[in-house]
Amino acid sequence: MAGAKDKSKLGYRILLGVVVLVLGGSMLLYLVPQSPVSGEISTETVAQIGDESVSVQDVRQQLNQIEQRNQNMKPLEALYAQQILRQLVFEKEIEYEAKRLGITVSDQERADRIRQYVPTAFNGGTFVGMDRYSAEVQARFQLTVPVFEELIRQGLLEEKFRKLVTDGVSVGPAELQEEFRYKNEKVKLDYALIKPEDLESKISPDEAEIRAAYEKNRSKYQVPERRVARYALVDVNQLRQNIQVSDDVLKLQYQANIQQYQVPNRVHLEHILFMTGGKTDAEVEEIRKKAEDVLKQARKGGKFEDLAKKYSEDAAKDKGGDIGWIGQGQALPEYEKAAFSLPVGSISDLVRTQIGIYIIKVLEKETAHTKPFEEVKESLRMPLLLSQADKLASDTSDQLSAAIRQSNKISLDDLAKQHHLVVGETRLISATDPLLELANSQDAKNAIFLLRIGELNPPVRTDRGYVVLSVKSIQPAHQGSLEETRDRVIADLKREKSAEMAKSKAEELARRVKAGEKFEAAARALGLEPKTSDPIAHDGSIPGAASGKQVAVAFHLKTGDVPAPLSLGQSWLVYRVAEKTESNPADFDKQKKQLTEELLQSKRSLAFEAFRTSLDTRLKQEGKLKLMPEKLKSFGTLG
Repeated sequence: MAGAKDKSKLGYRILLGVVVLVLGGSMLLYLVPQSPVSGEISTETVAQIGDESVSVQDVRQQLNQIEQRNQNMKPLEALYAQQILRQLVFEKEIEYEAKRLGITVSDQERADRIRQYVPTAFNGGTFVGMDRYSAEVQARFQLTVPVFEELIRQGLLEEKFRKLVTDGVSVGPAELQEEFRYKNEKVKLDYALIKPEDLESKISPDEAEIRAAYEKNRSKYQVPERRVARYALVDVNQLRQNIQVSDDVLKLQYQANIQQYQVPNRVHLEHILFMTGGKTDAEVEEIRKKAEDVLKQARKGGKFEDLAKKYSEDAAKDKGGDIGWIGQGQALPEYEKAAFSLPVGSISDLVRTQIGIYIIKVLEKETAHTKPFEEVKESLRMPLLLSQADKLASDTSDQLSAAIRQSNKISLDDLAKQHHLVVGETRLISATDPLLELANSQDAKNAIFLLRIGELNPPVRTDRGYVVLSVKSIQPAHQGSLEETRDRVIADLKREKSAEMAKSKAEELARRVKAGEKFEAAARALGLEPKTSDPIAHDGSIPGAASGKQVAVAFHLKTGDVPAPLSLGQSWLVYRVAEKTESNPADFDKQKKQLTEELLQSKRSLAFEAFRTSLDTRLKQEGKLKLMPEKLKSFGTLG
């Protein structure tokens, strides 16, 4: 059985796959996900499912692994923490329900699935031994055997529930015909998108209008409390410019971390992926034929990047199949064997893996080597400069804090003079204005609005360095005069009038076209830009304008019809049906198989989600599920 630490990893690979796809598909499918780092399990429970629990630490552990691969997700941490909690809870719910219903995964079922994932663990029908098996699992998945086998069991258990829930799902003839019509019925529209912001520059309110708008909304134009602060800055950038780091020091740093500069054998690749996971043998054969055809195109001079954009089925397609550099041990064995055996510039045969069929092109190769000191020394210099400047700034900050504690009467100017600091002054700012002089530091702004005039605050760390602040003057909140708030009044007035103008132009355009004017001429006469869409289906869109769903009424109109202007928030869309293409019954049989699969998948997903919601509700009613999501507050806030 897996130990306590290994159990903390259960569900990791399944969860990682789900959440990374939510984050935008940034993990390429040919790479094997890394295992999380085990740690102490927190006793702070955020969910209780029967006798099992999920802790804040469980959520944090999963989130840390995802953040390592997606550096830009920090602002949405709270959202992803809730998604992770939901997934972890569902895994526990499945286990609870399986025990209640007596649903289990047999050793044979698990062994059969392991054989699919790690076929090299068996030589014919004979097990190759635990040492080799463990090495294979570690090399392919970076997991211990207990964790790997538990993940297999969990996956099989969920599959059983999916089968139970979705086996009865079917698609009827009427549904297929409706989906066929929905996918194939198309309209082509003449249209004009009227945006208020495009009209604002044409609006020039006169003084009487501005004054009237101010008087009408006087109470709206309050001026908040505003302050001017003086500051003494320990400027880290200035300190850095005065520090010198010798090559001898850099060499010591280089030698101490020599392993960081060891580059393994690696290759720079492009690839085209044809997914085969979950496909039948007949479907896989069709996919193989398609891949063969694409391979022939590539070898006959077809541009590989264009072929990848057209045919590849992973996130790299948008980059023309370019997946960057990979080192040995980072890809599936079949993929890696082909990639490292090819010469630069060549294209592989079809490479079959458990994920799909690949066509690989080698762009560059690098043999394992250690980067020389001269190549990396400048990259060593900056971290050392930063470190020394930060230490010097921190030491100065400590001295400033001590001086302020010793005497609350010391002036900012005296303090700056003693420590050779830059003195500056902010503009008149409110609590919501940017503090541009100090890199918009929220901590510095908070300090400014807590201080009394003449007081000094202890140093605050900003992106520019450490800063000591003193409030010079305070302007109390008050009713703003027209001159103080003129810019706001004019901006509000322009927004209001441009919104009215947009609506008026939309109504006028629709009226003119209905009266018989040509769409293009009528639009240009009103200063608008007429456009014509490509034919779009119900599930299509007009880029930058509207979706097929938003113009759904167009599918029920005749060619030449002009409906009422469509409100899109503050903007308006006026369109005329230029062409209509009805679905062609002759194409139904060609599309029937794919439509059936898509509808079945959609209905099965909905059915399983309904089961999940129902299970949640029942367990809550029975008192078997208790959630304490407020304990996720350490993960930020949802906006």
